[in-house]
Amino acid sequence: MPNFCAAPNCTRKSTQSDLAFFRFPRDPARCQKWVENCRRADLEDKTPDQLNKHYRLCAKHFETSMICRTSPYRTVLRDNAIPTIFDLTSHLNNPHSRHRKRIKELSEDEIRTLKQKKIDETSEQEQKHKEINNSSAQKPSAEEGGEEQDEDILPLTLEEKENKEYLKSLFEILILMGKQNIPLDGHEADEIPEGLFTPDNFQALLECRINSGEEVLRKRFETTAVNTLFCSKTQQKQMLEICESCIREETLREVRDSHFFSIITDDVVDIAGEEHLPVLVRFVDESHNLREEFVGFLPYEADAEILAVKFHTTITEKWGLNMEYCRGQAYIVSSGFSSKMKVVASRLLEKYPQAIYTLCSSCALNMWLAKSVPVMGVSVALGTIEEVCSFFHRSPQLLLELDNVITVLFQNNEERGKELKEICHSHWTGRHDAFEILVDLLQALVLCLDGINSDTSIRWNNCIAGRAFVLCSAVTDFDFIVTIVVLKNVLSFTRAFGKNLQGQTSDVFFAASSLTAVLHSLNEVMENIEVYHEFWFEEATNLATKLDIQMKLPGKFRRAQQGNLESQLTSEGYYKETLSVPTVEHIIQELKDIFSEQHLKALKCLSLVPSVMGQLKFNTSEEHHADMYRSDLPNPDTLSAELHCWRIKWKHRGKDIELPSTIYEALHLPDIKFFPNVYALLKVLCILPVMKVENERYENGRKRLKAYLRNTLTDQRSSNLALLNINFDIKHDLDLMVDTYIKLYTAKSELPTENSETIENT
Repeated sequence: MPNFCAAPNCTRKSTQSDLAFFRFPRDPARCQKWVENCRRADLEDKTPDQLNKHYRLCAKHFETSMICRTSPYRTVLRDNAIPTIFDLTSHLNNPHSRHRKRIKELSEDEIRTLKQKKIDETSEQEQKHKEINNSSAQKPSAEEGGEEQDEDILPLTLEEKENKEYLKSLFEILILMGKQNIPLDGHEADEIPEGLFTPDNFQALLECRINSGEEVLRKRFETTAVNTLFCSKTQQKQMLEICESCIREETLREVRDSHFFSIITDDVVDIAGEEHLPVLVRFVDESHNLREEFVGFLPYEADAEILAVKFHTTITEKWGLNMEYCRGQAYIVSSGFSSKMKVVASRLLEKYPQAIYTLCSSCALNMWLAKSVPVMGVSVALGTIEEVCSFFHRSPQLLLELDNVITVLFQNNEERGKELKEICHSHWTGRHDAFEILVDLLQALVLCLDGINSDTSIRWNNCIAGRAFVLCSAVTDFDFIVTIVVLKNVLSFTRAFGKNLQGQTSDVFFAASSLTAVLHSLNEVMENIEVYHEFWFEEATNLATKLDIQMKLPGKFRRAQQGNLESQLTSEGYYKETLSVPTVEHIIQELKDIFSEQHLKALKCLSLVPSVMGQLKFNTSEEHHADMYRSDLPNPDTLSAELHCWRIKWKHRGKDIELPSTIYEALHLPDIKFFPNVYALLKVLCILPVMKVENERYENGRKRLKAYLRNTLTDQRSSNLALLNINFDIKHDLDLMVDTYIKLYTAKSELPTENSETIENT
């Protein structure tokens, strides 16, 4: 239920304002002063307890010096705070209106008494300021911050107050635009007829607030000699950077409080023509919930070494995170970027050995491996697959057309046909078995794309028909066919392993033990690559024949071989050397790199989860694997005894007690704090990027990032506004933003108007 301000002529309530609301004090003397200043007769007969329980005053009725912020989420009053700012006259403009909060009319004697009291209080304050100034003059502060502290205590001048209110209005507009994903610019220049002035979105909102009666803005604008005044692009940028920094700091403060965290980057994105890396952090908050939050974009660098340096500098120096507490790092990138991000991971590991390089739970292992293969044909094929999936998701009619083709092709296997139709309606390109699905769907895709392109009726517009023609040409290229068949067969060895990594906690634990078998199988393939490739190539040629696709070498290779008469290289040999061999070699090496000894040790520690203990008959030995986290434990000397008690607790549990099956459940046990070392280990394991976020409510960062990128045109994206939009539910401190702006920029330009541009309406 919202809190309403008890002050007369004040209509603020907690649901419509970021202002703090304060209860009436229980102290009788202070409470009486609050009631007297409110001038509400109906409050005089109420007890301090009643007033404390049912009535509030908003922060607008207190001097700034009376309010202190112990944290961004907690605003409190000073012990001697008395409300002094009230509007006691605006109701007189409408004498016939009914007021729920009646203002008490004072007699002449009471008015004289209040005036004398105000004069006495003012003289006392002046005397205190004189004493402070005299004492500071006689005994100057030894610290540099002494003067600043005294200046903060002094009350603001009228001009300073008006300037702060003006800046606050500007910040409110920028925050609104960020949260609602409104671009700063309005119409493009080529859209506006010559001679017509159209304000951008920021200025339009300014004018709207002025026309709605915001006196602070109106007064500022009316004192200028021109019709319209708005912030310059430079000032907007400065204020947006402050907004971004303050919002990010709220999340980073929680990260620092939790100590341990992991860093995750998503795929490179285009923001207003420049490539950026989205960065997310994983941490366990004070409520024991694993959260994955978006904290900003980093400009992407083509040089891997420069990128590694800037990546580290931004996180540690600009954002203030201590990488000594980083326990995991993961990078989700498309083909072509993975090798550079691997350099970043290596450089961070050299400095921080406990920042384990892992897979990310939101990305299927097989797709991650495929994207990392350094073969151009693989990169092209992956791009084509994404484009085909996106094409059919452009409209329900296209999906329906594909459904009809699948129904005809799978008449003899209706169950598989129904399954494929359901898969097509999802984003299937991110699945573990994406290449198996593609091979099964390929004939349907070719027939459907060809049908859309050659349709003589006017069902499809030229854009869709043209796009269908381009995609049909791409998927009927023999190079594409061979590539997807080879990927399907090579990645079949890692499919079950990768699926388990995204499964339940017990699946992840046992997957770590199966890595040796996976590597053994892939090494066997590599030793007998001629035999395996022969089977794969035969499968590709059969599929090509079925689709009436001509088998041929890539044009680039054929042109290079025209002058070489001695070349005896066949199509099969060419694809073995350029595709199968490098793909298998790379996947073997990538698995070894991503599942390092430290990573596997960490996964072995998942035997701490009671359900995994139960499957192992409580015969576990976490002590050996937990050594790598010894420095993170509160009481490392008692680890062995504590782990023994933890095992006994679950081994001899009651019959009606179920074993917790996830880290999330274990962290929320009522008695988990009695096992401080186990609690610390579970927190560290929980933030490893390979572990999935159990509660989807706390995975909002990635989902909102995808939504922002999906809903915002490339040239309208802004790294500053994106952070405000994605983190729209984070509480912001307007006063802090204003104070920061004044501190950073008013030294260069004392008034915002001096740093603003002016423009006349035409």
